[in-house]
Amino acid sequence: MTFVYKEARLSNALLLVGEIDPSTHTAAAGFFVRTGARDEPSAIMGVSHFLEHMMFKGSIHRSALDVNNDFDQIGASHNAFTSGEMTAFHAHVLPEHLSSAIEILSDILRPALRKEDFEEERGVILEEIAMYEDNPFMGLYEKMMEAYYKDHPLAHRVLGTKKTVSELPLANMTEYFNNRYAADNLILAVAGQLDFEKITSEAEKLCGHWPRGKPGRKQPAFVATPKEFTNVVEKTNRAYIGMMMPAPALGDARRYASSLISQIIGDREGSKFYWSVVETGLAEEASCSFEGRDGLGEYLVFAACDQKNIDEVEKRLRKEMLELDTSIEQEELDRARARIATGIALASERPSGRMHRLGSQWAYGLPPIPIEQEMDRIEKLTLKDLRDCLKEFPLQPIVVGRLLPAKTK
Repeated sequence: MTFVYKEARLSNALLLVGEIDPSTHTAAAGFFVRTGARDEPSAIMGVSHFLEHMMFKGSIHRSALDVNNDFDQIGASHNAFTSGEMTAFHAHVLPEHLSSAIEILSDILRPALRKEDFEEERGVILEEIAMYEDNPFMGLYEKMMEAYYKDHPLAHRVLGTKKTVSELPLANMTEYFNNRYAADNLILAVAGQLDFEKITSEAEKLCGHWPRGKPGRKQPAFVATPKEFTNVVEKTNRAYIGMMMPAPALGDARRYASSLISQIIGDREGSKFYWSVVETGLAEEASCSFEGRDGLGEYLVFAACDQKNIDEVEKRLRKEMLELDTSIEQEELDRARARIATGIALASERPSGRMHRLGSQWAYGLPPIPIEQEMDRIEKLTLKDLRDCLKEFPLQPIVVGRLLPAKTK
């Protein structure tokens, strides 16, 4: 791969990073903000996601219609997302339109925050929350995060709750924006066919006047507390089970071993969970995912099945987790390594994938790590490395949640 890494600091400390490859036929740009649900006061939970929506309602220079029309005019594939730890706004375009894409993105990142737009979008987000409540997996996941992280801000829901969104004042959103969307809490990531020096000069004119803020991020002490719960709901005819336990943080070198572990035991096809409960017909699906975060991490095990099978499914999942350090084989490691390497390579073939990678690394406080170096680290992992990781982070559920259908009359 021929990407060349470059970086620059604007006069207000906003960081610009790029991976340049003249052979690509497109270019991508994205602003990443080191803020998400974990950075919100509990009383205004959901403000990061709400604010993401408000960006597309326009600036003092553009209406919401203007924003959409201007992106369409340059043929941009654009979007945004909010997570527990970052918010991002991005576009993928032909190289000749990259400057225009960055101009539009930078403009909407200084939103007008009009009162009428605010109230209209509040209704949209409340509908989105209602849709999540109708999704059994998301409902179970949110309750497990709240049980697992308890008073830690990682327990915050990205969408917020009906109460926090309904009661959120515009003034609190404005204050949050002024604090968290400071220049030294943002990065502009670019990738593909581009002139980095030209983009740097243009970014200085567009963003160099944005104020600094040094908002920081709290890292409170955390110890997971065991808890089990079972909820009965009307809107499902399947049973669901989730299990959560500690895993390495995203900045921990053992994250690579954890990724392989989750693949081996809980990939949706060909994993130990698959052969134990899916292929046998006990469950419709069963998975294990590794989620590395800023300073913390967790494994999430999830399965869906007929209610009569839930006890047996849970028993088998626990058995596979308990025995993994002795049952894991070299062939399984090789297959998992190949799947992860392929996924990394595929995501990195497009400039948009490279751009997202750069922005996400920065948002989690990681140094820019070349893809080739990450793939080399994965390639060098041994069974001993995985077993050592399992000793430090055993697959022993701390929080267990069950979602059962209401009994039929």
